[in-house]
Amino acid sequence: MPLPSGVVVKELTFSVGDLPEVRDFAALQARRVGMRHDSIGDYLVAVNEVATNAVTHGAAKARMRVWCDGGDLLVGVHDDGHWVPDEPPGMIAPHDYSTSGMGLWVARRLTKELVLRTGQNGTELIMRFKLP
Repeated sequence: MPLPSGVVVKELTFSVGDLPEVRDFAALQARRVGMRHDSIGDYLVAVNEVATNAVTHGAAKARMRVWCDGGDLLVGVHDDGHWVPDEPPGMIAPHDYSTSGMGLWVARRLTKELVLRTGQNGTELIMRFKLP
């Protein structure tokens, strides 16, 4: 996703073994831009679900970008995988006894907006979080 010029973007490349660092990086960025303390837990759950999906279903390496737009914090996670969902991701609740397949459903409920783009250059999922 091209960003307007002048937007400050923080970026991290990661693999599955780096997921703890992904959460630390995301938390630091949220605190730096003033996300409310009581919102950070839900934010990190959503970020972790999407980042984990990227490196377990998409590609061995992924990239996270974090930036602000207006009064919101945006997190984009990109991997080189290609995925064509049957329906918009995370719209249908998992079955009561599901043990997987809940990540995007959970992330969608914890974000202001969740957008998935996939194509020849990989898959990117962008989450929007409200700031105070």
